Amino acid sequence: MDLVIVGAGIVGLAHAVEAVSRGWSVLVVERDARAVGASVRHFGHIGVTTQDGIALSYALASRERWLRLGKEAGFAVRETGSLVVARADDELAVLDDFAARRDGDARILTRRGVTDRVPVAARGVTGGAFLPLDLRVDQRAAAAAVAAWLNTRRGCRVEWSTAVVGLEPGSGVTLVRTSRGDVVARRVVGAVGHEVARLFPEAAHDAGVQHCRQQMLRVEPARSARRAIGEIGPAVLTGTSLLRHEGFAWSPSLGRVRERLAETRPELLDAGVSLMLTQLPDGTVTLGETHSYGITHDPFRSEALDDLLLREGASLLGVPLRAVERWEATYASVPRPFLVAEPMPGVTVVSLTSGSGMACAFGLAAKVVEEVA
Repeated sequence: MDLVIVGAGIVGLAHAVEAVSRGWSVLVVERDARAVGASVRHFGHIGVTTQDGIALSYALASRERWLRLGKEAGFAVRETGSLVVARADDELAVLDDFAARRDGDARILTRRGVTDRVPVAARGVTGGAFLPLDLRVDQRAAAAAVAAWLNTRRGCRVEWSTAVVGLEPGSGVTLVRTSRGDVVARRVVGAVGHEVARLFPEAAHDAGVQHCRQQMLRVEPARSARRAIGEIGPAVLTGTSLLRHEGFAWSPSLGRVRERLAETRPELLDAGVSLMLTQLPDGTVTLGETHSYGITHDPFRSEALDDLLLREGASLLGVPLRAVERWEATYASVPRPFLVAEPMPGVTVVSLTSGSGMACAFGLAAKVVEEVA
């Protein structure tokens, strides 16, 4: 086998797509019966424009691969763009800075321009920015569609309910011990998300891997609501999102946003809120998200954080909301946006450590596969 990939989330699948395109024989092994990690728990937002530096180049490459793969694998990749809603002058100033730097990749909108594009409450909106390069997929279906397509490719298969229990490097190959038998591979890629330490404890320790846990909701209008939400095409980001995306980090106005929130809404900063939403095909809305960091998190979910998200979402959309589903998502976090390490000969561990897996996985995978070829 040319390549064994551990993990069938979007990062692992991206490496399989890239390797198959080179004619390699590929085996993807996944311990669960289907993808249930961060790849299906987030927004389906392929946030190209808000990346920066090398991450932006990966995201632009990923964008082209998503569009091509959607056609080949038969799932919808929507060129909806994203819309950042500004509800304070300092937020709009950050967007002005951003648009000036990005040369056409961000279009500044008036308040009317915002409310004409997405059904948000007009009260308090000062303007916004439209990011036309961003894409949308149904996050609950995309990974399964990619995996199914890979299983139709010659020399590739995805094995579910198959756990890797050990890796033993040898002379030019690695023995991959799994719960369904052993496999010999020329190269191995470990794409195990936040669980780097389970297979590669030294790599996780050396990189300082922490787990970022997020609380998220699927919501719909409360039964008492007088109106429905309506159709929401783009991903919708807000002022708190500006604090969490590298593309905005260099703006001199960003400090004023943080200072204002620290004075007027400290609970949003304390909870690490990045308020954003996307709409699922059934019309319900994925709403999030909070952020907390640690090596091991308590298993108990905070109702107060869910209530905070519901209030903020209702304020943004101008309609009371009720939660239909509640969950947590977890990703690996280190001070840089990507973890790529070789913990043993012939084995590369890859993790997207800034929550940008959907946006950057395919671009990063192309680089990794090229380097291990």
